[in-house]
Amino acid sequence: MAIDTPPATSRSSTKLPSGIWALGFVSMFMDISSEMIHALLPVYLVTVLGASTLTVGFIEGIAEATANITKIFSGALSDWLGKRKLLTALGYGLAAFTKPIFPLADSVGWVVGARFIDRIGKGVRDAPRDALIADLAPAEVRGASFGLRQALDTVGAFAGPLAAIVLMSLSSDNFRFVFWIAVVPAFISLAVMIFAVREPVRHEADAKPRLRLVDAKRLPGQFWAVVGVATILTLARFSEAFLILRSQNVGLPIALVPTVMVVMNIVYALGAYPAGVLSDRIGRGGLLAVGIVCLIVADLILALGSTISLVMIGVVFWGLHMALTQGLFASLVADTAPQDLRGTAFGVFNFAGGIAMLIASVIAGGLWDAYGPAATFLAGAGFTVVALIAFGLSQRWASSTSPDPSKD
Repeated sequence: MAIDTPPATSRSSTKLPSGIWALGFVSMFMDISSEMIHALLPVYLVTVLGASTLTVGFIEGIAEATANITKIFSGALSDWLGKRKLLTALGYGLAAFTKPIFPLADSVGWVVGARFIDRIGKGVRDAPRDALIADLAPAEVRGASFGLRQALDTVGAFAGPLAAIVLMSLSSDNFRFVFWIAVVPAFISLAVMIFAVREPVRHEADAKPRLRLVDAKRLPGQFWAVVGVATILTLARFSEAFLILRSQNVGLPIALVPTVMVVMNIVYALGAYPAGVLSDRIGRGGLLAVGIVCLIVADLILALGSTISLVMIGVVFWGLHMALTQGLFASLVADTAPQDLRGTAFGVFNFAGGIAMLIASVIAGGLWDAYGPAATFLAGAGFTVVALIAFGLSQRWASSTSPDPSKD
């Protein structure tokens, strides 16, 4: 299968399973909690705890790398166990019980510890959850299913910062107060995961007798092409903490800094589900290319813009990029991986992304400290151009290796 073709029919009236909706709401509530904290955390680290921008880059890079590296093990384990809900619930539980550490932290070390454990929870849950979505979703609505989950996740991602703005205003910029309120939606998320999500029945024959690294060799070349392009793109898309710092750099008041995440995630939420539906009908490749171009535009505006309005325009394009790439990459992993290796496939995919995110965030922080914010975003634009070229080459390769239906 060429990676720019839809996986099944061009149109379908198939309804999305209730489990997809439940997983979407699980993601939404957890993101409300996480983003209430993360929208303020970079500024809190720099202005309250006295951390440098490079330190923020290290913290964000290590946190995201930890999450994504963990996914390779949790994904493979979910394939072996044949039970994805258990690991997904465990991951959300870890994240929920970590949230109270943030308001209690009085040093950078405590914040690093909290972020580390929180991201382990994300790593434990994400690959099994994505594999569970692929198991629950009929092939003809797979893009829509991943798009819906991503859209609801992103509703949480802008509702969280919006709540943070209101609460910061009401509490006279009391960071710890906002962090305590963020604990509540995290536990709502965990409750929905435990009580509202049902795992599809799997036959005993579907379960793998043992966990073997050699199984990764059964992942096809087209899957590895998807991984390669996504990894290069992750080098270009460093932590969104730098969007927050850029907005403060051009003069946005601290209480309004979370507006950056609100704007980005509104665009992301509005675009993710339509992008998924459209990719089921016309193919994924063209939409992905447009999404990659949007990141180039965003980086250039964020590098060269020196006003709040220009930074916000750059943030809009960043959100468009996310909407047109994240759910589609997940759909492509599901399209190209064998059903019994979907957990492993999502784990490998996110492992590669985790390493790239660590490298990208450290480079971004170092460039910012040494040469200023423009250098950080210009470097991002350069990596994105490389990703676009790699994507074009992978499309040509996928087309040349796909079987010709006329010869069947």
